[in-house]
Amino acid sequence: MTSSVQPFELSISESDLDDLRERLRHTRWPGRETVSTGEQGLPLAAAQALCDYWLHHYDWRRCERMLNAFGQFQMSIDGLRLHFLHVRSPEPDAMPLIMTHGWPGSVVEFHKVIGPLTDPRAHGGDPGDAFHIVAPSLPGYGFSGRPDHTGWTIGRTADAWVELMRQLGYNRFGAQGGDWGAAVTTLIAARKPPELCAIHLNAVSVHPRPDELDGLSAKEQRAVDDFADYLANGSGYAAIQSTRPQTLGYGLTDSPAGQAAWIFEKFIDYTDCGGDPLSLFSYDELLDNIMLYWLPATATSSARLYWESLASFIDEVPITVPTGCSIFPKELVRPARHWAERKYTNIIHWNEPGRGGHFAAFEQPELFVQELRNCFRLVR
Repeated sequence: MTSSVQPFELSISESDLDDLRERLRHTRWPGRETVSTGEQGLPLAAAQALCDYWLHHYDWRRCERMLNAFGQFQMSIDGLRLHFLHVRSPEPDAMPLIMTHGWPGSVVEFHKVIGPLTDPRAHGGDPGDAFHIVAPSLPGYGFSGRPDHTGWTIGRTADAWVELMRQLGYNRFGAQGGDWGAAVTTLIAARKPPELCAIHLNAVSVHPRPDELDGLSAKEQRAVDDFADYLANGSGYAAIQSTRPQTLGYGLTDSPAGQAAWIFEKFIDYTDCGGDPLSLFSYDELLDNIMLYWLPATATSSARLYWESLASFIDEVPITVPTGCSIFPKELVRPARHWAERKYTNIIHWNEPGRGGHFAAFEQPELFVQELRNCFRLVR
């Protein structure tokens, strides 16, 4: 079942913001970590500094105005209300592009690239590279509805995204994603809808075969070692979210400090920031993203996607749709092209930018925009 598109304007009640501030004032902090690094998790001082800014300086209304200015909408597809940004280009021949975020991201990740992508002429670019941007919030994330039954997998989300683009009247479109967004985008391509012209991924989850491990180059070995370190020391959040999302959600939904720390840690570990995320992001940007988990209380519903789909994140179905891959140097998985070509059999664009990590559009917007332009220019 599909409903018509409805405009959506954010207007969070002041009482909800007062409640947030009251909770922040009464945070009960744990003791300090017993190491001088982040190996036990987010350091106490970093968590306290972020929450102090949140309480005393952060302005949600600024973020609210920004999101409303982009143009927000809702549509019910397959029984679930979906939230999305829809920003049309002033260029009549712009290519429609659906962009999908992951966890712990949101549509806020795209706020620095939407302008250059939709209106390159106004940003010193070629108007022939313009896109119409559709950026949905994943089911259970942001201001999309929270599924109240099992079954909202990445495959079902891929089907919903195709239907969304059809309902918006787009008879030819591209798809882009990172993290869960890359998995959804890959499954859109696996379904081969006739409207899909190409995909672009900034997270490519493929690995060498066991029989290749003895002949790796130094660069490939570093990538394998880094991923092994992630599995051993950095993937605990995924284990919890894929097995006990409900239990986790009680603490994160009740404590803004807990929700902020759970997310902020990832922006330290998975970005190309040298351990200092404030070299890439302002507190305002980080908190804008965190607020899209706190305000709609989606800690549990967003984590539940891991319970639904983590086991199928890596699917070996060959993808024949034209594919672009941008492998940023601090991405969790950094495959060699010949590994990726076993799954993505029609790679039309491959590049390894010199800077950037897991949240590429958020971290390095200019490089990200150029990657998308170079990729989709080949299929316009």
